[in-house]
Amino acid sequence: MPQRPVIPQRPAIPQRTALPVVDDLVSSPLVHRPGDLFAAPGLTNFLGVVQADNDLIGIRSLTFPPFGSLGTTVTARAFLGDKLLAAFGAPVTFVWRPDRITRTAMVDGLEITTTTVLAPGRMGVVVNIEVANPGSDDRELPLRLAVEGSVTQAMRPWGGSEPPGEDDNVITVDGSAPRLVFSARSSDAVSVQGVDDPDARTTARGVETTVRVAAGGRWRVGYIHAVGATSDEAMSVYDALATDVPAVIDAAERMWNDELAAIFTPGNEHFGGSLPWLETDNEALRRLYTMGALGVVYFRRDSSYSVMGRTYDTLMPRYWQSVTFLWDYNLSSIVHALLDPQVMRRHLEHWIATDVHTHFGTEWLTGSPVGNWYAVNDFAMTRMIRDYVAWSGDTTWLTAPVAGGDGTKTVADYVHDYATAWRSLRSDHGLADYGDIDNLLECVSTYIHSVASLNAANVFTLRTAAAMDAALGESTRSSGYAAEADQLAAAINDLYVEGSGYYNARYPDGSLVPVRHCYDFFTIPFGMLDDLSAQRRQEMTDYFVRELQTPTWMHALSPYDDDALFSVRPDHQWNGAYPAWPSEAAAALYRMGHGDVAAGWFAGLARSTNQGPLGQAHFVETAVEPDAGGARKSPNEWPWINDWTCSSTGSWVSLVIEAIFGVRVGFDGTVEATPQLAEVDPSARLRGLVIRGQRYDVDATGLHAEQD
Repeated sequence: MPQRPVIPQRPAIPQRTALPVVDDLVSSPLVHRPGDLFAAPGLTNFLGVVQADNDLIGIRSLTFPPFGSLGTTVTARAFLGDKLLAAFGAPVTFVWRPDRITRTAMVDGLEITTTTVLAPGRMGVVVNIEVANPGSDDRELPLRLAVEGSVTQAMRPWGGSEPPGEDDNVITVDGSAPRLVFSARSSDAVSVQGVDDPDARTTARGVETTVRVAAGGRWRVGYIHAVGATSDEAMSVYDALATDVPAVIDAAERMWNDELAAIFTPGNEHFGGSLPWLETDNEALRRLYTMGALGVVYFRRDSSYSVMGRTYDTLMPRYWQSVTFLWDYNLSSIVHALLDPQVMRRHLEHWIATDVHTHFGTEWLTGSPVGNWYAVNDFAMTRMIRDYVAWSGDTTWLTAPVAGGDGTKTVADYVHDYATAWRSLRSDHGLADYGDIDNLLECVSTYIHSVASLNAANVFTLRTAAAMDAALGESTRSSGYAAEADQLAAAINDLYVEGSGYYNARYPDGSLVPVRHCYDFFTIPFGMLDDLSAQRRQEMTDYFVRELQTPTWMHALSPYDDDALFSVRPDHQWNGAYPAWPSEAAAALYRMGHGDVAAGWFAGLARSTNQGPLGQAHFVETAVEPDAGGARKSPNEWPWINDWTCSSTGSWVSLVIEAIFGVRVGFDGTVEATPQLAEVDPSARLRGLVIRGQRYDVDATGLHAEQD
């Protein structure tokens, strides 16, 4: 077995009052070989994304919409001494930070370390390659990088799961420098790839340099990959990066330290708002909270090509670039409302102006709708509008005509539409029928038709509309919605499997099919908590502990459910869960009075942030061996098809603010808090929570307004 370099474990989280820096969010060392079940890490610079390949140097998925490249295009894989680097069989150790990916391996007696960074403010990536020679003999051998390109510029809706690219780029060897130029045939887009060694040699397949490293010495070279709308633009970016690759790496670190501080600083210059900082001695909870916030910020896109201005994507780095899903944005609703409220309002207005019953989201290159209808959309829109208005205080927006709408309907009118949309889907049995699998969880075949979760969400939308109308002085309509919600809640309770903790789905023929899925477990308490008896809350908690909870993650679907045979997709099946499901489950436990169960789970869940921001899915420990102690992220490839990270991780911030600290804000501006801190950290405090322009601190005794 080749010797592995020693990489330090991630450091402890800083003192409770200190804001985070990149070193505080570093991953565990993740050791892998080609062919391992591994989700290689990604990066963003707010213009685009890149992903490391499961390789010491190679990269893939370099995308800056509207500039795409095929997801199958892997470039900068290396040959050392004319032998494919991967063929040496050396395990590669990956360490992720928000600003960089470091990869290290011992190969043929040499310690090779690469540092990959997306350049701040530019469409380009650099990989610094450093070779150390711990031996007693000088070494000299060739290092060749095989480069590939599939660049395109696609100024059209990116409506597919994978970004566009062209597999027939024209390849030109640049005689003025060691670099190759890849030119798209369907546009003027160009990518330029090379190294910063002026003595390197270039062929049609790549660039080759010579490693000359003395005994005990070090040697380096930088790989540069730049993209542009024209050859001149790409060359300009390339030249700027090639001038000083280590300086680009330093600049990325400074940029990300500034971003991390801004997230938790009221009045910062990076966002329209801020999040409160969580002061706590509970390192697990702080890690989950901070990574949850970062997991949303990682999807911020500030592209001049966006017709919507600043946006937030949903997945990266492989799938659905430039697309925002309503479902995922909704799960991070509190983060958007607090951190970037103006951006949230703009998105909501855009979505209101579309027919949310015809798509699952929109993309920002043209603003076009994308995909099929998701049944969650009415619930999502209602929750997001409520959160934006309640937390920002922008109550006049409710009674204003919607920009981009028909010019007559107000935001409040659309809330009424979303709250009552279920009526058009009501079956003979009194519940909304949400149809087939593609409208719901996609990989659970029995979770269809009249599911308990989204009918409970209808209780929430009706009661939200009632609260809004009460605040607007529409008492008669408010009372009508409240009564309708009560009747619906009673019908949903009829779906409960007595004594079990889980619910049936009702099919059109009236049959009841038990489905032991976590989406019922946490959506029902969110939507209709007061309609659940103490006994039912206890039974639901017992069921969760017995069938869904695992030490470091959870089953989305109980392994006792017959449908566990239907699919191996770990986001919604028995073998794993989507990143917001553990946080939503923990919030449900707090709501139902069983926060102690969640509090005892946080240490294990925090271990699963050891691979960077939480993935679109993680495997449970009994399905796939944990990765360095954390529930392993699902890889991108078939049949798993889950991306490296997902923007719904803001749900972890909501868990802390709304469930653990119990902060509630009404349409009328009422602010309350009922903290439940005894089991996590009685001395914990939220510092600098800004609600409607007023700063608060929140501790075990409640809310405390900061004095000017």
